[in-house]
Amino acid sequence: MQRRRNIFALFVSLAVAFPLLAPARQASAATAPSYKVFSFNDLGMHCYDKDFSVFSILPLYNVVHAQVLKVGSPPVVQNNTQVKVTYAAQADATGSITTTSKGKTNFWNYLQALFGISRPVDTGILGAMMPGAGNTRRQFGFYDSGKREFVAKGIPITGVDDRGRSNPYPLMNVQAFTRTGTTPLASLPVVVPASDEMACGDCHLSGKQAANDPAIAWSADANPELQYRKNILLLHDARIGTALYKSQPVLCAACHYSPALDLAGTGPTTTQQGKPLLSRAVHGFHAAVMAPAASPTETCFSCHPGQKTQCLRGAMSAVGIGCTDCHGTMTAVASDNRSPWADEPQCQSCHTGDALDNIGGEIARFSAYMDSPDVATPIVATNTRFAEQPDKLFRNSTGHGGVACEGCHGSTHAIWPSREPNDNRAAIAIQNHDGVIIECGSCHGTAELKLSLAGPHGLHNVNDPKWIDGHHDFYERNPASCQTCHGVNGEGTIISRVKAARAFSVEGRTVRLAKGIAVGCGTCHDNPFLGGGNN
Repeated sequence: MQRRRNIFALFVSLAVAFPLLAPARQASAATAPSYKVFSFNDLGMHCYDKDFSVFSILPLYNVVHAQVLKVGSPPVVQNNTQVKVTYAAQADATGSITTTSKGKTNFWNYLQALFGISRPVDTGILGAMMPGAGNTRRQFGFYDSGKREFVAKGIPITGVDDRGRSNPYPLMNVQAFTRTGTTPLASLPVVVPASDEMACGDCHLSGKQAANDPAIAWSADANPELQYRKNILLLHDARIGTALYKSQPVLCAACHYSPALDLAGTGPTTTQQGKPLLSRAVHGFHAAVMAPAASPTETCFSCHPGQKTQCLRGAMSAVGIGCTDCHGTMTAVASDNRSPWADEPQCQSCHTGDALDNIGGEIARFSAYMDSPDVATPIVATNTRFAEQPDKLFRNSTGHGGVACEGCHGSTHAIWPSREPNDNRAAIAIQNHDGVIIECGSCHGTAELKLSLAGPHGLHNVNDPKWIDGHHDFYERNPASCQTCHGVNGEGTIISRVKAARAFSVEGRTVRLAKGIAVGCGTCHDNPFLGGGNN
C-alpha cells in the first residue's frame, strides 16, 4: 500500500504527465538562448574495476551523447556541418571536480595485457580523452547522422575527484559552437557517472563463505581488493579446471562473450564460442548461491554500484520501484531467452497507456511484467502513447522533434528528478525547474505556437496562456481528447499532475496551482463531465 500511496510522487516527476499548465506569461521565454544543448549519459551509470592487475570485467569507458537545437518554431536539431560539441570538467555545488584519472587507477598499466592496445594516461580505448589537469576542452569524436547526435565514446573517467574524494556523479560542461567559432552557442552541465563500488569481498575474502574450502589455498594478500579478486580466480580454477590464477591479468570477456565489450558488434569469437555469455554466467551462478538480502535491490547492489553509490536513483526509485521490478531476479536475467544489454523492459511495460486505454485499469504499474520474477517477461502495451520507437530501447529512441528520449527524460536509472542534485542540474538549466523537460518555451522560445495536441506523447501547449482561452474548443470537438489525461470524469489523474508551481489568469481571476496537483476540469471551472459540478 505504501508504494501505491507514493504514486503521487512518481508522477510529479515522470514525462507521462499532461498537466493543464497555462500561466499568465512564459517565465523562461524572455531569456531563452538561440540554441539549447541536450546531453546525457546513455546508461545512467558506467561501472569499472577498482583494480586491473588480477582480472577485469569492465574498463574505464563512459559514453556521453549530445544534441544541439536551434530554438524557434519549429526548433531544428543541428548536424555536424553546422556545429561542433565539446566537453570539459565542471565543479559541482560542493566544489568537487574531476579533470583527470591520473593516479586514480592502474587501468593504463594493464591496458595492453587486457585489451591488446596502448593508450596514454587519460586517453580511453577509442581515443576519447579526459580534460586533464589543465581542463582542456575535448571534442565529441563521433556523429550519429541517423539520430543526429554527437557522441563521446569511452571517456576514461573515474568516480574519484581531483581531491581524491569519492564522487560517482561528476559533472562535465558540454558546449556547442559553430564549426569555426570560439564563443559557445549553448552549454549544459551533465553528469558523467562512474563507480568502482562492488561488494564481492563480502563473500570472496579468505575465510568468507565463498573462500573457505580447506582444499584450496586461498589468497593471503594483505590488500583486500586484490585478495578477493585472486580468490575468485582460484575458485574458478577449482570449479572449472582453468588456470586463470597463473594467467593474470584476466579479461573475463575473453572467454565469456559480453555485448558491452564487443564495440565492433562482430559477435562471439572462436574462444568465446560454446561458453555462456558473461552476464548469464555471473547472474546464473550467483542466483543459486547468494542468500537473499533485505531487499532485491540490495542484492543487486552487492555487485552493481552499490550501497554507497546507489546508481538506481531516479523518479522510479523514489517511490520504491527496485531493480527486480523491471529486470526480474538474477534467474530471469540469466535466462537463455534474454540477450544481455539488448533485451530490456520497455517504458510501455509500466506506462501502459492513458486514462481511457490501458492494461488492467492501471495507467502505470510498479512492475514491468505479470509473470514470475524469475521469468519477468516484459509487458507490451497495445496503447503505444508512452512506448519507445519500434524495436528500439529507451536509450536508443528519439521522440518529439527528433530529440532523444533520454534528452527530455534523463538517463536510464536516473530519470528526472533524481535523488542526486548533480543529475538535476541539466533539467534546471534547460527549463528552470527539475523533472522531465515539459516547457514548450525551452525549445520553441517566444514563438507563438498553434494550439494543438501535437506535443510529446500527445501533450497540449504548456506554459501558454492561449490554452486557457482556447482549450474548450478541443473539448467541444472531442471530449475524449481531454479524458485521456484528465480522466473519464474529468477529475484529474496521475498523468495530469502539475510539474511546477503555476499561476495563470482564468475567467477574471488568478488561479494558483502547487506542484503535484492533479488538474481536473473542476480545478478552474464547472466540470462538464460531472454535469457541471465542481470537483
